[in-house]
Amino acid sequence: MKHRPTGAAIALLLFILIAPSGARAFDREALATLRGGTAGWNAMRTRDGGTPVDLYKADLEDADLKGADLRRTVLVRSELGGANLNGADLREANLQMAFIGKADLKGADLSRAWLVKANLKSSFMNGARFREANLAGANLRWTSLRQADLSGANLQNTVLFEANLSGADLSGANLGGATFLPNANLDGATFTASTILPSGQNADAGWCTRHRARFLKGAPPSTRSWPEKPAVEHVAPAVPKPGAATKGGGMPAVAAAQQQEVLFEDVEAWNRMRRQHPEMKVELKKEKLESSSLEGADLREADMAESSLSGTTLDNADMRNANLRGAELRKADMKGARLQGANLEGANLDRAFLKDADLSGASLRGTMLYGATLAGTDLAGADLTGASLFDADLTGSDLRGANLEGANVMDADFTDALVSETTILPSGRKATRGWASMNRARFTTNK
Repeated sequence: MKHRPTGAAIALLLFILIAPSGARAFDREALATLRGGTAGWNAMRTRDGGTPVDLYKADLEDADLKGADLRRTVLVRSELGGANLNGADLREANLQMAFIGKADLKGADLSRAWLVKANLKSSFMNGARFREANLAGANLRWTSLRQADLSGANLQNTVLFEANLSGADLSGANLGGATFLPNANLDGATFTASTILPSGQNADAGWCTRHRARFLKGAPPSTRSWPEKPAVEHVAPAVPKPGAATKGGGMPAVAAAQQQEVLFEDVEAWNRMRRQHPEMKVELKKEKLESSSLEGADLREADMAESSLSGTTLDNADMRNANLRGAELRKADMKGARLQGANLEGANLDRAFLKDADLSGASLRGTMLYGATLAGTDLAGADLTGASLFDADLTGSDLRGANLEGANVMDADFTDALVSETTILPSGRKATRGWASMNRARFTTNK
Protein backbone atom coordinates (compact mmCIF):
# COMPACT_ATOMS: atom_id res chain seq x y z
CA MET A 1 0.00 0.00 0.00
CA LYS A 2 1.33 3.43 -0.90
CA HIS A 3 2.52 5.38 2.09
CA ARG A 4 0.79 8.74 2.68
CA PRO A 5 3.14 11.73 3.06
CA THR A 6 3.06 13.56 6.36
CA GLY A 7 2.08 17.22 6.53
CA ALA A 8 5.70 18.21 7.24
CA ALA A 9 6.96 16.41 4.16
CA ILE A 10 4.27 17.93 1.95
CA ALA A 11 5.08 21.41 3.22
CA LEU A 12 8.76 20.83 2.57
CA LEU A 13 8.13 19.70 -0.98
CA LEU A 14 5.75 22.56 -1.75
CA PHE A 15 8.52 24.87 -0.65
CA ILE A 16 11.10 23.36 -2.96
CA LEU A 17 9.16 22.13 -5.94
CA ILE A 18 6.01 22.70 -7.91
CA ALA A 19 5.50 19.89 -10.36
CA PRO A 20 2.57 17.90 -11.74
CA SER A 21 2.01 14.45 -10.29
CA GLY A 22 0.19 11.51 -11.79
CA ALA A 23 -1.99 8.99 -10.01
CA ARG A 24 -1.63 5.27 -10.53
CA ALA A 25 -4.09 3.68 -12.92
CA PHE A 26 -4.13 0.68 -10.58
CA ASP A 27 -7.64 0.52 -9.06
CA ARG A 28 -7.40 -0.51 -5.39
CA GLU A 29 -11.12 -0.10 -4.78
CA ALA A 30 -11.92 -2.42 -7.67
CA LEU A 31 -9.46 -4.99 -6.31
CA ALA A 32 -11.15 -4.84 -2.90
CA THR A 33 -14.51 -5.40 -4.60
CA LEU A 34 -13.17 -8.42 -6.47
CA ARG A 35 -11.72 -9.92 -3.29
CA GLY A 36 -15.11 -9.41 -1.66
CA GLY A 37 -16.80 -11.86 -3.99
CA THR A 38 -17.76 -12.49 -7.59
CA ALA A 39 -21.38 -11.34 -7.16
CA GLY A 40 -20.42 -7.82 -6.09
CA TRP A 41 -17.69 -7.63 -8.70
CA ASN A 42 -19.95 -8.71 -11.57
CA ALA A 43 -22.62 -6.25 -10.45
CA MET A 44 -20.00 -3.46 -10.54
CA ARG A 45 -18.90 -4.48 -14.04
CA THR A 46 -22.52 -4.43 -15.19
CA ARG A 47 -23.03 -0.94 -13.76
CA ASP A 48 -19.93 0.49 -15.43
CA GLY A 49 -20.70 -1.15 -18.75
CA GLY A 50 -17.61 -3.36 -18.75
CA THR A 51 -15.14 -0.45 -18.64
CA PRO A 52 -11.56 -1.81 -18.51
CA VAL A 53 -10.15 -2.20 -14.98
CA ASP A 54 -6.46 -1.99 -14.09
CA LEU A 55 -5.40 -4.64 -11.55
CA TYR A 56 -1.69 -4.53 -12.34
CA LYS A 57 0.31 -6.90 -10.08
CA ALA A 58 -2.81 -7.73 -8.08
CA ASP A 59 -2.37 -10.43 -5.44
CA LEU A 60 -5.22 -12.87 -6.05
CA GLU A 61 -3.50 -16.05 -4.96
CA ASP A 62 -6.02 -18.81 -4.15
CA ALA A 63 -8.90 -16.36 -4.76
CA ASP A 64 -12.37 -17.70 -5.60
CA LEU A 65 -13.11 -16.00 -8.94
CA LYS A 66 -15.48 -18.59 -10.34
CA GLY A 67 -17.61 -17.04 -13.09
CA ALA A 68 -15.99 -13.60 -12.65
CA ASP A 69 -16.43 -11.05 -15.43
CA LEU A 70 -12.81 -10.12 -16.12
CA ARG A 71 -13.22 -9.02 -19.72
CA ARG A 72 -10.61 -6.45 -20.81
CA THR A 73 -9.08 -6.42 -17.32
CA VAL A 74 -5.40 -5.59 -16.87
CA LEU A 75 -3.83 -8.38 -14.83
CA VAL A 76 -0.23 -7.89 -15.95
CA ARG A 77 2.21 -9.70 -13.63
CA SER A 78 -0.62 -10.53 -11.25
CA GLU A 79 -0.49 -13.40 -8.76
CA LEU A 80 -3.27 -15.88 -9.59
CA GLY A 81 -1.61 -19.07 -8.39
CA GLY A 82 -4.19 -21.58 -7.17
CA ALA A 83 -7.09 -19.26 -8.07
CA ASN A 84 -10.51 -20.67 -8.97
CA LEU A 85 -11.30 -19.16 -12.38
CA ASN A 86 -13.73 -21.86 -13.38
CA GLY A 87 -15.99 -20.43 -16.09
CA ALA A 88 -14.50 -16.93 -15.76
CA ASP A 89 -14.80 -14.50 -18.66
CA LEU A 90 -11.29 -13.28 -19.52
CA ARG A 91 -11.86 -12.26 -23.11
CA GLU A 92 -9.29 -9.70 -24.25
CA ALA A 93 -7.80 -9.57 -20.75
CA ASN A 94 -4.11 -8.65 -20.43
CA LEU A 95 -2.32 -11.36 -18.43
CA GLN A 96 1.21 -10.71 -19.62
CA MET A 97 3.76 -12.37 -17.33
CA ALA A 98 1.04 -13.25 -14.83
CA PHE A 99 1.61 -16.22 -12.54
CA ILE A 100 -1.37 -18.56 -12.91
CA GLY A 101 0.19 -21.81 -11.73
CA LYS A 102 -2.05 -24.58 -10.38
CA ALA A 103 -5.16 -22.52 -11.14
CA ASP A 104 -8.59 -23.89 -12.13
CA LEU A 105 -9.57 -22.43 -15.52
CA LYS A 106 -11.99 -25.13 -16.56
CA GLY A 107 -14.42 -23.72 -19.11
CA ALA A 108 -12.95 -20.20 -18.84
CA ASP A 109 -13.11 -17.97 -21.92
CA LEU A 110 -9.76 -16.37 -22.80
CA SER A 111 -10.52 -15.60 -26.44
CA ARG A 112 -8.14 -12.97 -27.83
CA ALA A 113 -6.55 -12.62 -24.38
CA TRP A 114 -2.92 -11.48 -24.08
CA LEU A 115 -0.94 -14.16 -22.22
CA VAL A 116 2.56 -13.41 -23.47
CA LYS A 117 5.12 -15.05 -21.16
CA ALA A 118 2.44 -15.98 -18.63
CA ASN A 119 3.20 -18.90 -16.31
CA LEU A 120 0.32 -21.39 -16.37
CA LYS A 121 2.31 -24.35 -15.11
CA SER A 122 0.21 -27.23 -13.74
CA SER A 123 -3.09 -25.40 -14.31
CA PHE A 124 -6.35 -27.22 -15.07
CA MET A 125 -7.87 -25.76 -18.26
CA ASN A 126 -10.06 -28.47 -19.71
CA GLY A 127 -12.62 -27.05 -22.12
CA ALA A 128 -11.20 -23.52 -21.83
CA ARG A 129 -11.37 -21.25 -24.88
CA PHE A 130 -8.14 -19.64 -26.05
CA ARG A 131 -9.45 -18.84 -29.50
CA GLU A 132 -7.10 -16.33 -31.21
CA ALA A 133 -5.30 -15.71 -27.89
CA ASN A 134 -1.63 -14.70 -27.83
CA LEU A 135 0.35 -17.11 -25.61
CA ALA A 136 3.81 -16.45 -27.05
CA GLY A 137 6.50 -17.66 -24.64
CA ALA A 138 3.97 -18.93 -22.09
CA ASN A 139 4.84 -21.78 -19.72
CA LEU A 140 2.29 -24.58 -20.22
CA ARG A 141 4.30 -27.31 -18.55
CA TRP A 142 2.14 -30.04 -16.96
CA THR A 143 -1.09 -28.25 -17.88
CA SER A 144 -4.34 -30.02 -18.68
CA LEU A 145 -5.92 -28.61 -21.84
CA ARG A 146 -8.23 -31.45 -22.76
CA GLN A 147 -10.91 -30.37 -25.25
CA ALA A 148 -9.59 -26.79 -25.07
CA ASP A 149 -10.18 -24.48 -28.04
CA LEU A 150 -6.81 -23.14 -29.16
CA SER A 151 -7.84 -22.47 -32.73
CA GLY A 152 -6.00 -19.56 -34.27
CA ALA A 153 -3.94 -19.07 -31.09
CA ASN A 154 -0.32 -17.95 -31.05
CA LEU A 155 1.70 -20.58 -29.18
CA GLN A 156 5.12 -19.60 -30.45
CA ASN A 157 7.99 -20.53 -28.13
CA THR A 158 5.68 -21.99 -25.48
CA VAL A 159 6.85 -24.75 -23.13
CA LEU A 160 4.58 -27.79 -23.56
CA PHE A 161 6.40 -30.41 -21.51
CA GLU A 162 3.91 -33.17 -20.60
CA ALA A 163 0.95 -30.91 -21.38
CA ASN A 164 -2.32 -32.77 -21.94
CA LEU A 165 -3.76 -31.53 -25.24
CA SER A 166 -5.94 -34.55 -25.97
CA GLY A 167 -8.98 -33.54 -27.98
CA ALA A 168 -7.84 -29.90 -28.15
CA ASP A 169 -8.55 -27.82 -31.25
CA LEU A 170 -5.28 -26.52 -32.67
CA SER A 171 -6.56 -25.67 -36.12
CA GLY A 172 -4.73 -22.63 -37.46
CA ALA A 173 -2.60 -22.34 -34.31
CA ASN A 174 1.05 -21.30 -34.52
CA LEU A 175 3.36 -23.62 -32.56
CA GLY A 176 6.55 -22.31 -34.14
CA GLY A 177 9.50 -22.74 -31.77
CA ALA A 178 7.38 -24.45 -29.10
CA THR A 179 9.41 -26.87 -26.99
CA PHE A 180 8.60 -30.42 -25.82
CA LEU A 181 5.55 -30.83 -28.07
CA PRO A 182 6.53 -34.50 -28.67
CA ASN A 183 6.27 -34.99 -24.88
CA ALA A 184 2.72 -33.64 -24.83
CA ASN A 185 -0.41 -35.79 -25.06
CA LEU A 186 -1.90 -35.04 -28.50
CA ASP A 187 -4.39 -37.91 -28.66
CA GLY A 188 -7.27 -36.78 -30.87
CA ALA A 189 -6.09 -33.15 -31.02
CA THR A 190 -7.20 -31.40 -34.20
CA PHE A 191 -4.61 -30.01 -36.61
CA THR A 192 -5.13 -28.45 -40.04
CA ALA A 193 -2.85 -27.57 -42.94
CA SER A 194 -2.67 -24.03 -41.56
CA THR A 195 -1.40 -25.22 -38.15
CA ILE A 196 2.30 -24.34 -37.87
CA LEU A 197 4.47 -26.94 -36.14
CA PRO A 198 7.52 -26.19 -33.91
CA SER A 199 9.76 -26.75 -36.95
CA GLY A 200 7.99 -23.97 -38.83
CA GLN A 201 6.44 -26.46 -41.24
CA ASN A 202 2.71 -26.80 -41.72
CA ALA A 203 0.99 -29.81 -40.19
CA ASP A 204 0.13 -32.73 -42.46
CA ALA A 205 -1.62 -36.08 -42.19
CA GLY A 206 1.64 -38.00 -41.74
CA TRP A 207 2.81 -35.91 -38.78
CA CYS A 208 -0.60 -36.18 -37.13
CA THR A 209 -0.70 -39.96 -37.56
CA ARG A 210 2.72 -40.31 -35.91
CA HIS A 211 1.54 -38.25 -32.93
CA ARG A 212 -1.96 -39.78 -32.72
CA ALA A 213 -3.52 -36.44 -33.56
CA ARG A 214 -6.40 -35.83 -35.99
CA PHE A 215 -5.72 -34.08 -39.30
CA LEU A 216 -8.74 -32.21 -40.60
CA LYS A 217 -8.62 -32.36 -44.38
CA GLY A 218 -10.20 -29.70 -46.52
CA ALA A 219 -10.22 -27.07 -43.78
CA PRO A 220 -10.12 -23.56 -45.24
CA PRO A 221 -6.70 -21.88 -44.98
CA SER A 222 -6.41 -19.37 -42.16
CA THR A 223 -4.26 -16.28 -41.71
CA ARG A 224 -2.81 -14.87 -38.51
CA SER A 225 -5.70 -13.68 -36.38
CA TRP A 226 -4.32 -13.35 -32.85
CA PRO A 227 -3.79 -9.81 -31.51
CA GLU A 228 -0.47 -8.10 -32.15
CA LYS A 229 -0.88 -5.96 -29.03
CA PRO A 230 -3.06 -6.27 -25.92
CA ALA A 231 -6.61 -4.93 -26.05
CA VAL A 232 -5.97 -3.13 -22.74
CA GLU A 233 -2.68 -1.99 -21.23
CA HIS A 234 -1.37 -0.95 -17.85
CA VAL A 235 -0.83 2.81 -17.58
CA ALA A 236 2.36 3.45 -15.64
CA PRO A 237 2.37 6.16 -12.96
CA ALA A 238 3.18 9.63 -14.24
CA VAL A 239 6.82 10.60 -13.84
CA PRO A 240 7.57 14.26 -13.01
CA LYS A 241 9.26 16.09 -15.85
CA PRO A 242 12.94 16.79 -15.34
CA GLY A 243 13.99 20.40 -14.88
CA ALA A 244 10.94 21.41 -12.88
CA ALA A 245 11.18 24.81 -11.25
CA THR A 246 12.71 25.02 -7.80
CA LYS A 247 11.82 27.83 -5.45
CA GLY A 248 14.52 29.45 -3.43
CA GLY A 249 17.37 27.91 -5.44
CA GLY A 250 18.74 25.33 -3.02
CA MET A 251 17.15 22.47 -1.16
CA PRO A 252 17.33 22.14 2.59
CA ALA A 253 18.54 18.92 4.16
CA VAL A 254 15.78 16.53 5.12
CA ALA A 255 15.65 14.76 8.46
CA ALA A 256 15.82 10.98 8.41
CA ALA A 257 12.23 10.74 9.65
CA GLN A 258 11.04 12.55 6.53
CA GLN A 259 13.16 10.75 3.94
CA GLN A 260 10.47 8.27 3.02
CA GLU A 261 7.89 10.99 2.46
CA VAL A 262 10.20 13.05 0.24
CA LEU A 263 11.17 9.98 -1.79
CA PHE A 264 7.53 9.06 -2.34
CA GLU A 265 6.42 12.56 -3.24
CA ASP A 266 8.93 13.29 -5.99
CA VAL A 267 11.88 11.17 -7.16
CA GLU A 268 13.41 14.05 -9.12
CA ALA A 269 13.39 16.25 -6.00
CA TRP A 270 14.88 13.38 -4.00
CA ASN A 271 17.70 12.94 -6.52
CA ARG A 272 18.50 16.67 -6.47
CA MET A 273 18.58 16.60 -2.68
CA ARG A 274 21.06 13.71 -2.74
CA ARG A 275 23.30 15.53 -5.19
CA GLN A 276 23.26 18.67 -3.08
CA HIS A 277 23.77 16.80 0.21
CA PRO A 278 26.07 13.86 -0.60
CA GLU A 279 26.87 13.47 3.11
CA MET A 280 23.28 12.53 3.94
CA LYS A 281 22.81 8.93 5.07
CA VAL A 282 19.76 7.19 3.66
CA GLU A 283 18.03 5.29 6.46
CA LEU A 284 15.07 3.30 5.13
CA LYS A 285 15.48 0.14 7.18
CA LYS A 286 12.36 -1.98 7.79
CA GLU A 287 10.18 0.50 5.90
CA LYS A 288 6.99 -0.34 4.00
CA LEU A 289 7.58 0.74 0.40
CA GLU A 290 5.31 -1.70 -1.47
CA SER A 291 4.06 -0.84 -4.97
CA SER A 292 5.86 2.51 -4.98
CA SER A 293 7.14 4.25 -8.11
CA LEU A 294 10.86 4.82 -7.52
CA GLU A 295 12.06 4.67 -11.09
CA GLY A 296 15.53 6.18 -11.48
CA ALA A 297 15.85 6.89 -7.75
CA ASP A 298 19.32 7.57 -6.31
CA LEU A 299 19.59 5.01 -3.53
CA ARG A 300 23.33 4.54 -3.45
CA GLU A 301 24.58 3.06 -0.17
CA ALA A 302 21.06 3.26 1.23
CA ASP A 303 20.26 1.07 4.23
CA MET A 304 17.04 -0.69 3.19
CA ALA A 305 17.58 -3.93 5.10
CA GLU A 306 14.38 -5.90 5.73
CA SER A 307 12.25 -3.28 3.98
CA SER A 308 9.18 -4.32 2.01
CA LEU A 309 9.50 -3.34 -1.67
CA SER A 310 7.24 -5.94 -3.28
CA GLY A 311 5.79 -4.73 -6.56
CA THR A 312 7.84 -1.54 -6.45
CA THR A 313 9.07 0.02 -9.70
CA LEU A 314 12.85 0.48 -9.47
CA ASP A 315 13.71 0.56 -13.17
CA ASN A 316 17.10 2.23 -13.74
CA ALA A 317 17.44 2.99 -10.01
CA ASP A 318 20.98 3.49 -8.70
CA MET A 319 21.38 1.11 -5.76
CA ARG A 320 25.11 0.58 -5.83
CA ASN A 321 26.46 -0.72 -2.51
CA ALA A 322 22.98 -0.53 -0.97
CA ASN A 323 22.09 -2.76 1.95
CA LEU A 324 19.03 -4.81 0.96
CA ARG A 325 19.72 -7.75 3.24
CA GLY A 326 16.49 -9.63 3.96
CA ALA A 327 14.42 -7.16 1.89
CA GLU A 328 11.14 -8.25 0.29
CA LEU A 329 11.32 -7.52 -3.46
CA ARG A 330 8.81 -9.99 -4.89
CA LYS A 331 7.66 -9.01 -8.39
CA ALA A 332 9.61 -5.76 -8.24
CA ASP A 333 10.43 -4.05 -11.54
CA MET A 334 14.19 -3.51 -11.59
CA LYS A 335 15.04 -3.36 -15.27
CA GLY A 336 18.40 -1.73 -15.83
CA ALA A 337 18.91 -1.13 -12.10
CA ARG A 338 22.50 -0.61 -10.91
CA LEU A 339 23.20 -2.92 -7.97
CA GLN A 340 26.96 -3.32 -8.14
CA GLY A 341 28.30 -4.41 -4.78
CA ALA A 342 24.85 -4.41 -3.18
CA ASN A 343 24.05 -6.73 -0.27
CA LEU A 344 20.99 -8.81 -1.14
CA GLU A 345 21.70 -11.72 1.18
CA GLY A 346 18.50 -13.54 2.13
CA ALA A 347 16.36 -11.12 0.14
CA ASN A 348 13.24 -12.35 -1.66
CA LEU A 349 13.25 -11.48 -5.38
CA ASP A 350 10.82 -14.15 -6.50
CA ARG A 351 9.52 -13.27 -9.99
CA ALA A 352 11.33 -9.93 -9.91
CA PHE A 353 12.12 -8.37 -13.29
CA LEU A 354 15.86 -7.67 -13.43
CA LYS A 355 16.47 -7.64 -17.17
CA ASP A 356 19.72 -5.86 -18.08
CA ALA A 357 20.41 -4.99 -14.44
CA ASP A 358 23.99 -4.77 -13.13
CA LEU A 359 24.58 -7.06 -10.16
CA SER A 360 28.31 -7.46 -10.63
CA GLY A 361 30.06 -8.12 -7.35
CA ALA A 362 26.75 -8.22 -5.47
CA SER A 363 26.16 -10.61 -2.59
CA LEU A 364 23.11 -12.81 -3.21
CA ARG A 365 23.87 -15.57 -0.73
CA GLY A 366 20.69 -17.48 0.06
CA THR A 367 18.63 -15.06 -2.04
CA MET A 368 15.24 -16.22 -3.38
CA LEU A 369 15.11 -15.72 -7.17
CA TYR A 370 12.35 -18.18 -8.08
CA GLY A 371 11.05 -17.38 -11.55
CA ALA A 372 13.04 -14.14 -11.66
CA THR A 373 13.90 -12.55 -15.01
CA LEU A 374 17.67 -12.04 -15.15
CA ALA A 375 18.04 -11.95 -18.92
CA GLY A 376 21.05 -9.88 -19.97
CA THR A 377 21.96 -9.23 -16.34
CA ASP A 378 25.59 -8.67 -15.34
CA LEU A 379 26.32 -11.14 -12.53
CA ALA A 380 30.08 -11.18 -12.99
CA GLY A 381 31.75 -11.87 -9.68
CA ALA A 382 28.41 -12.11 -7.87
CA ASP A 383 28.07 -14.45 -4.87
CA LEU A 384 25.02 -16.66 -5.46
CA THR A 385 25.97 -19.32 -2.93
CA GLY A 386 22.86 -21.22 -1.85
CA ALA A 387 20.55 -18.98 -3.88
CA SER A 388 17.27 -20.31 -5.28
CA LEU A 389 17.21 -19.84 -9.06
CA PHE A 390 14.44 -22.34 -9.74
CA ASP A 391 12.76 -21.51 -13.08
CA ALA A 392 14.82 -18.28 -13.38
CA ASP A 393 15.55 -16.74 -16.79
CA LEU A 394 19.31 -16.24 -17.06
CA THR A 395 19.47 -16.01 -20.85
CA GLY A 396 22.36 -13.88 -22.04
CA SER A 397 23.54 -13.09 -18.50
CA ASP A 398 27.22 -12.72 -17.58
CA LEU A 399 28.19 -15.31 -14.97
CA ARG A 400 31.96 -15.07 -15.27
CA GLY A 401 33.48 -15.25 -11.81
CA ALA A 402 30.09 -15.86 -10.22
CA ASN A 403 29.79 -18.41 -7.40
CA LEU A 404 26.69 -20.63 -7.64
CA GLU A 405 27.83 -23.30 -5.20
CA GLY A 406 24.81 -24.95 -3.59
CA ALA A 407 22.36 -22.90 -5.65
CA ASN A 408 19.10 -24.47 -6.87
CA VAL A 409 19.11 -24.05 -10.66
CA MET A 410 16.39 -26.56 -11.54
CA ASP A 411 14.52 -25.45 -14.69
CA ALA A 412 16.66 -22.30 -14.91
CA ASP A 413 17.35 -21.13 -18.48
CA PHE A 414 21.07 -20.55 -19.17
CA THR A 415 20.72 -20.08 -22.93
CA ASP A 416 23.58 -17.86 -24.19
CA ALA A 417 24.69 -17.11 -20.61
CA LEU A 418 28.41 -16.36 -20.45
CA VAL A 419 30.49 -18.66 -18.21
CA SER A 420 34.18 -19.32 -17.80
CA GLU A 421 36.48 -21.45 -15.69
CA THR A 422 36.10 -18.81 -12.98
CA THR A 423 32.38 -19.61 -12.71
CA ILE A 424 31.66 -21.96 -9.79
CA LEU A 425 28.77 -24.34 -10.50
CA PRO A 426 26.18 -25.57 -7.95
CA SER A 427 28.28 -28.71 -7.53
CA GLY A 428 31.21 -26.60 -6.34
CA ARG A 429 33.21 -27.38 -9.46
CA LYS A 430 34.42 -24.95 -12.08
CA ALA A 431 32.34 -24.49 -15.22
CA THR A 432 33.47 -26.47 -18.26
CA ARG A 433 32.74 -26.40 -21.98
CA GLY A 434 30.73 -29.58 -21.52
CA TRP A 435 28.46 -28.05 -18.89
CA ALA A 436 28.03 -24.94 -21.03
CA SER A 437 27.06 -27.04 -24.04
CA MET A 438 24.51 -29.10 -22.10
CA ASN A 439 22.91 -25.93 -20.75
CA ARG A 440 23.12 -23.97 -24.02
CA ALA A 441 25.42 -21.46 -22.35
CA ARG A 442 28.53 -19.92 -23.89
CA PHE A 443 31.97 -20.84 -22.53
CA THR A 444 34.73 -18.28 -22.81
CA THR A 445 38.37 -18.24 -21.81
CA ASN A 446 38.07 -14.55 -21.00
CA LYS A 447 37.77 -14.19 -17.22
